[in-house]
Amino acid sequence: MPSAFSWPDVWVMYEPYRPMLCYPARGVGTLWSDGAPCTPEALAALIGRTRAQVLTALAEPGSTTALARRLGLTPGAVSQHLAVLSDAGLVARRRLGREVLYRRTPVGESLAAVS
Repeated sequence: MPSAFSWPDVWVMYEPYRPMLCYPARGVGTLWSDGAPCTPEALAALIGRTRAQVLTALAEPGSTTALARRLGLTPGAVSQHLAVLSDAGLVARRRLGREVLYRRTPVGESLAAVS
């Protein structure tokens, strides 16, 4: 079971309780963040402000829904921007269970590092 409160440890529960393995949830470090990350102006001028925000927000892998919630955009808009970034080779996607997680590629990392 993923948990926001077990970081950085893994907990194991067994009898007399129901057996359970508790581990840190993915992206727990962004749980208490104040919203969208700062977008470098040069990157925004190059690929557009919203795409730059999406690329910058992928410092940790995230789903379309999580990115939409964090950036205050619709999931459809985020999905369109992710498709363009993916076609450009700046992000890669990976299915994990029922969701698809996006992460920056090395080229995306170097572009996002420009300040």
